Amino acid sequence: MRWNGQAINHDDGALPGLELPGLRTAGLLRTVRSPEFAGVTFHEVLAKSALSKVPVVSQMPFKWTVNPYRGCSHACFYCFARNTHEYLDLDSGHDFDSQVVVKVNADQVLRAELAKPSWTHEAVALGTNTDPYQRAEGRYKLMPGIISALADSGTPFSILTKGTLLRRDLPLLIQAAQKVDVGLGVSLAFADSPAGKELQQAVEPGTPTPRARLDLIRAIRAAGLPCGVMVAPVLPWLTDSLAHLERLLDDLVDAGATGVTVLPLHLRPGAREWYLGWLERDHPHLVEGYGRVYARGAYAHKGYRDWLWERVRPLIAERGLGGAAMHRARAAGAHEGGQHVEGDYPRGAFTGVRADGTGAASLVADVGSETLF
Repeated sequence: MRWNGQAINHDDGALPGLELPGLRTAGLLRTVRSPEFAGVTFHEVLAKSALSKVPVVSQMPFKWTVNPYRGCSHACFYCFARNTHEYLDLDSGHDFDSQVVVKVNADQVLRAELAKPSWTHEAVALGTNTDPYQRAEGRYKLMPGIISALADSGTPFSILTKGTLLRRDLPLLIQAAQKVDVGLGVSLAFADSPAGKELQQAVEPGTPTPRARLDLIRAIRAAGLPCGVMVAPVLPWLTDSLAHLERLLDDLVDAGATGVTVLPLHLRPGAREWYLGWLERDHPHLVEGYGRVYARGAYAHKGYRDWLWERVRPLIAERGLGGAAMHRARAAGAHEGGQHVEGDYPRGAFTGVRADGTGAASLVADVGSETLF
């Protein structure tokens, strides 16, 4: 079976498993630690389903996602998915970073689901919750099977990642793009400068450096594939200076990014406590300001969002990086002035194809008072 093929050349530290009801419910097979992944515990589970339906209330521009992992060793302090670990009786702080749930049969289950007559070949998004190219993927190698299953079934898909391990699968992605519409996106919010790298390593310590991600963008574009970039999250008072944004956007132009969206930090429960705890330790002088910007909940105050958009809009336009490929649904007028909101995908990062084969551009006319272009 799949997990019997995961052998490495030394004792991989198989454990009897943590006595956590949430993990048992998720189909826990075994719990594993390995010297190759110091500080990380893998909980291997058998998933009953690989496709996840996106709630309509989310208003995201896709209906289906695949998440082969839960938890993420990227350890981004701001990660909005942190509180989902609590459903497994794990905490949203250190456990989210170090207790990674692996759906070892995700590719096999996905292939079976996509073969059902009821499947309508709607676009599937990967990387919307936890990163499919986090370090665990180097061990479990689930993505090649997932990519092949999607392409073989005629299902368009997109991948959003911070993980440079995606380069391993570029030949497979090139083949997939000959069969279906493929969107690729990279998340990068830090400039390739000494200050940018220092901040990146502090706030998302498990991720590749800005330079490594810029090289990933170059590799994707050299392969003839699109690559949109989400400059997200912009951290108030830390990465929202004009100099930092100009340097980062110039780097993205040089790397060949097909489009960019710029989104401010938002702090959902779980992430809010973890990020603000880091801020109090490393930048205590900013705590009061964050209290004002995020006084009303997870999203930054409208005044800050408007200020940031007015700052970045001309920078994006000057560099030819504007025009999101897809926007989530929203009421008429909410997108006036081209303001980005959560759910926006830059050009190249999302397939923009629906089950009937129409592309993103045609969606504007279809929805009337709601804009989804």
